[in-house]
Amino acid sequence: MNPDRIKILTGNANPELAREICEHLRLPLAASSVKQFADGEIYLQVQENVRGTDAFVVQPTCKPVDRHLMELLLLIDALRRASADRITAVLPYYGYARQDRKDKPRVPISAKLVAKLLESAGADRILCLDLHAAQIQGFFDIPVDHLFATPVMIDYLKHLRGANMCVVSPDAGGVERARAFAKRLVAPLAIIDKRREDVNTAEVMHIIGDVAGKDCLMLDDLIDTGGTIVKGAEALIKAGANSIMACATHGVLSPPAVERLENSPIREIVLTNSIPLSDEARRCSKIKTLSVAPLLASAIQSIHEETSVSTLFV
Repeated sequence: MNPDRIKILTGNANPELAREICEHLRLPLAASSVKQFADGEIYLQVQENVRGTDAFVVQPTCKPVDRHLMELLLLIDALRRASADRITAVLPYYGYARQDRKDKPRVPISAKLVAKLLESAGADRILCLDLHAAQIQGFFDIPVDHLFATPVMIDYLKHLRGANMCVVSPDAGGVERARAFAKRLVAPLAIIDKRREDVNTAEVMHIIGDVAGKDCLMLDDLIDTGGTIVKGAEALIKAGANSIMACATHGVLSPPAVERLENSPIREIVLTNSIPLSDEARRCSKIKTLSVAPLLASAIQSIHEETSVSTLFV
């Protein structure tokens, strides 16, 4: 690819992932400066010519969410005003995705608001990874390429195929994702029926499916405080499961998640580098991190060359 026709930029959210993507594409990371005024305002400048280029901004909106979201919006605006030909926002993690509908009185639909902000800033296209809710694609009036980390996970987990494996969805909302995994691993499916009493709290009700004597793989899109995944694991052990393994695309890992996971019956937690892990998480012996850089790099190349992205779902 011609580095004069395509530019990869990033803010401060996950520069390591952006650099790894550039290595796979054999492109330099475009120079930009993201600093902060004394009062906390962000100062940003793209430091090379982007006129007429196909620009990709790699920026997960992870913690601190508001700052990284603002960096993304400012980068997009700067590129638009610098006459980039097309701007694609690459969001390995889409923050504010958990409020995707009005399920209580007087609450916002935050995922829709973020979509409108990205469009207003000047994004022409969105490339995202494992959205919390697939319908968020419909909140945009611009093209959205929704990738899944499934191929990356399956490649690591394929050695687990066998009669004793069981894929478990930690809630009803993740059944479709878990079913796709179960099909690829040729394994039965179980579902944990839970009731969420409040934000970041969950109460396990009962398990749908036979997990007795099984090696269970719990699958979710993200792990935040770890309450859901740990309570689910405890319920599976009580139901007679032989061992528990957890798998999630986004390791948000808000405190006390790492401590909970370390003390849980889960023997291994597989995450991706869509979000940079804290030092505490990196020290956790149970956590294994897989890279999504090759997947995102392939998608960026396909978008730039106007070829099919759907081949990456295989």
